[in-house]
Amino acid sequence: MEAAAAIRTFFSSSSVAAKPRRLLAGLDSRRALALEAPLPPRAIASSRAPLVVSSPPPPASAVPAPAHAKVDRSGRFCSPRAARELALMISYAACLEGADVVRLFDRRVSARREPGFVFDKACLLSYNHMSFGGGPLEVGTEEEAEKLTNQNEKDSANEAEVLSAPPKLVYNNIVLRLSRELLVAVASGWDKHVDIINKVIPQTWKDEPVARILELCILHIAMAEMTSKATPHKVVINEAVDLAKRFCDGGAPRVINGCLRTFVKDHVDVAGTSQPAESKP
Repeated sequence: MEAAAAIRTFFSSSSVAAKPRRLLAGLDSRRALALEAPLPPRAIASSRAPLVVSSPPPPASAVPAPAHAKVDRSGRFCSPRAARELALMISYAACLEGADVVRLFDRRVSARREPGFVFDKACLLSYNHMSFGGGPLEVGTEEEAEKLTNQNEKDSANEAEVLSAPPKLVYNNIVLRLSRELLVAVASGWDKHVDIINKVIPQTWKDEPVARILELCILHIAMAEMTSKATPHKVVINEAVDLAKRFCDGGAPRVINGCLRTFVKDHVDVAGTSQPAESKP
């Protein structure tokens, strides 16, 4: 009964703020505690690739150097991808708190820093928006495996430090404005997109909506961007897939890609505005 109620709660057409708290009904305590964390699971390296010891190790030249995050002269993130990541974190937290996404964003941006809080902006240079999970990594020795494991732990700690810092210290004003615009679009289009999402996602996601909060938030953000901004559809879909690669596990990127392509085909006209679901077969 509780699981069915959770499904109806997420996929019903009601206000954004009315849904999320009841999503946690029926979960075991460990899973519930994990979902109550303020950051998406991937921010704490939930999908780092496992290590497999093999021989020989790959040549050093074959390992690409990590791409650094884009920062402006003030040392803050300035890329649209950072805005989408921030919008995803706020949406995720709003679902867990049962809060309005825009009000939660405004509250976090305007929140005062805790006394004694110090943020090292060097963390931003080590943060990689293009760090994705993947298959097992092959290394030649146990020492190399331990070294890569330690590096993964450092990267994960760095991500947690960046994503939990006050937004004004991490993102410039352009990113903050874009992120808020996305969240306003998410809120205004929520009811319409809930109905569409319920039709395009697989049954397994409907059966476990609580475990798919991140994926569903990514869909809402992408659909909102397509219908409210002039961003090309291919760009929005690629960005959504990359968010899924970064913060979700399993086949989520492939499913999100398919859902958004269906959304574009059946519910978005040439001008980029959303059409009623019944306007196309």
